[in-house]
Amino acid sequence: MEESNNNITYIEFKAGNLEEVKSFYQECFQWRFKDYGPDYTSFSNSGIAGGFERSEDPAVNGALVVLYHSDLESIKETILRNGGIISKEIFSFPGGRRFHFMDPSGNELAVWSDR
Repeated sequence: MEESNNNITYIEFKAGNLEEVKSFYQECFQWRFKDYGPDYTSFSNSGIAGGFERSEDPAVNGALVVLYHSDLESIKETILRNGGIISKEIFSFPGGRRFHFMDPSGNELAVWSDR
């Protein structure tokens, strides 16, 4: 599937215990999981792609909404020009790159690219 700029394509949650959360969603909703090392697992069969990151931080917002954009540098500058704040600089991960930002109301979202 080809990604489109500005669309929500992924939702990410925090979890203190990945095995426990995987078991919960497998049993309750028949989600499927793929592990990416000891600290991350992605899920499918849920209606939208997503994942769980192992974290001891409390789940303040509940979910990290992830948008797609083919040009991270360009959309980052647009976000900054319009009052957004970068909360995590661009970094690489298996499958692409992304950064996190805070909107003017304090919601944290992320933007990723496969380029």
